[in-house]
Amino acid sequence: MRYPLIVLRVMILFVMALIWLVLGLCVCLFRPFNRKNVYALTQMLRLAQGVIGVKVILDFDVKSVRSRMPAIFVGLHQSNWDIVTMADLPQPGLVCVGKKSLLYTPIFGILFFLSGNVLLDREHRSKAGDTFLKIVEKIKTGLSIWMFPEGTRSGYGPVGKFKSGALHTALLAKVPIIPFVTSTYAGQIDLGRWDNGEIKIKLLPIIEGTSLSRQSLVSDTKALQDEMVNAMHELDKTVRRPEGYKLPPGR
Repeated sequence: MRYPLIVLRVMILFVMALIWLVLGLCVCLFRPFNRKNVYALTQMLRLAQGVIGVKVILDFDVKSVRSRMPAIFVGLHQSNWDIVTMADLPQPGLVCVGKKSLLYTPIFGILFFLSGNVLLDREHRSKAGDTFLKIVEKIKTGLSIWMFPEGTRSGYGPVGKFKSGALHTALLAKVPIIPFVTSTYAGQIDLGRWDNGEIKIKLLPIIEGTSLSRQSLVSDTKALQDEMVNAMHELDKTVRRPEGYKLPPGR
């Protein structure tokens, strides 16, 4: 049963991906850089959660965060499945920050760009600084930004050291930080397994951007990291896992 299930799921996901790309390109070409594009695309991706056999549980009403927008949303990157497992989170007016190299990814890069997401040049620090200033200007127009403060992580190792970019941007734009934590699920999704268990997402206390200062950015960033990691560990104790699943070592 394992291999037929894998083949069936891959076929369904492939068809869904094609439909998503076609519809996504139509939406983005019709209204390029519209602030609702990311929300529209992620709503489609939610359908894939049932296909891969995982149940995503939110412990809050995700629409309730709209009253605090514009804001900086922060979360922990775990795997390429993030775009599916976190598809419930984006709201109208939210875009993501990604590496400029994503632009060169076939089809997806164009879609990511036309969706209105922000491309960051991490190889040139001077250009990255200019990009952050542009992000602040975008936020002042009412746009919210999703950032991963630890950068890239495979999900199999411990959480990396947070960069202060998210808090620094919130400080400059004077908007709140809205932190989300997802239970550890690295290696949990197996397309050959019918039931891949649960993934829980928790909203942490919102940090007011007006309460931040340049002098305490480093300590505030470390405090946010500790809070998010501790919350992730607590979530891990309550999640229903597939039989035989083990948490990654050192997570």
